[in-house]
Amino acid sequence: MTAVLDTLERMLDAGTTADVARLARLAVDRITGSSTIDEACPDQAPLDRAIALYARACAAHPPDPGELADWFLAMSFGEPARRVSLHDFAEALGRHGLARIRSTVDERLAASTVECPEPVVERLGQELAELTGEVGGLVAAWEKRLPNIEVSLKIVRVLRAVGRHSDALAHAARVRGSDPSRIGDLLAAGRDDDAWTLTRNLLGGHGSARNVDDDGDPGPDHGASQADPAGVVIDLYRRHIDSLIDGRDSRNPAANYARAAAALRRLRTLHRDAGIPNEFTDYLAGLVERHRRKTRLLDEIRAARIAVPKQTPKQTARPAAEPVRK
Repeated sequence: MTAVLDTLERMLDAGTTADVARLARLAVDRITGSSTIDEACPDQAPLDRAIALYARACAAHPPDPGELADWFLAMSFGEPARRVSLHDFAEALGRHGLARIRSTVDERLAASTVECPEPVVERLGQELAELTGEVGGLVAAWEKRLPNIEVSLKIVRVLRAVGRHSDALAHAARVRGSDPSRIGDLLAAGRDDDAWTLTRNLLGGHGSARNVDDDGDPGPDHGASQADPAGVVIDLYRRHIDSLIDGRDSRNPAANYARAAAALRRLRTLHRDAGIPNEFTDYLAGLVERHRRKTRLLDEIRAARIAVPKQTPKQTARPAAEPVRK
């Protein structure tokens, strides 16, 4: 089979005008029909290579879109299921073939339940969303699992990926009342990027100044009370940074310092968006003063492009002069 794949690859590389799609399809069918692919020889590389060559051959000489769509669905949902990228076959499938696949995917998404999700269907739904911009079926399936922080993050990401930023912000607004402590849970679990995504969603996607409403008009002054989401989140990040510095992993002491520095950059952004950059300056000065002997931490802060305040040398108090005795 290797010789056949080598020949196919050479022909495609040379820009052959011959229709080799059928030959490539036969190679795929022969590999998938062999029991050794899953038992004695579990190496997936030959099949992946054959599928990639078939995709190239189909792009050069597209077969019947309906037939190709049926093959794609059979591969994706067969026993065993094969992972085939929809992007690789999108051009050959065309509008008709993609519509046929979407019909099956949407039907299976609608039938999926919270107890029995279908990862393959969700993956294909995301690929279809990227190719067509249509995410209705996928979002509807995910919304069955709400409230769930993971699902909320997925929905916001897929909406943004297809350019539906207003819908992404609308969904973020619906979950904006979520308990900010979830951000702390993600930070504690080491999922800093997910925590930051949730932070931006919670505060409106583009930062949340304390005196500005979502529509950009000035709002009431909420001050720095704990009822203000920005104030709560800022406090979460400060406590997270302190815990990273004070409880660093003794086996890799630099790792938590690097995470603390990255969190400081995000904390600076939160203060800036809240319209209180001076509070970050004061906080940073206090942090540097407390940990002035931790040179590795200071190096990580500088590496994160945060200006470290100059440390003022501590003056030793002089004993009071004894009164002159007369």
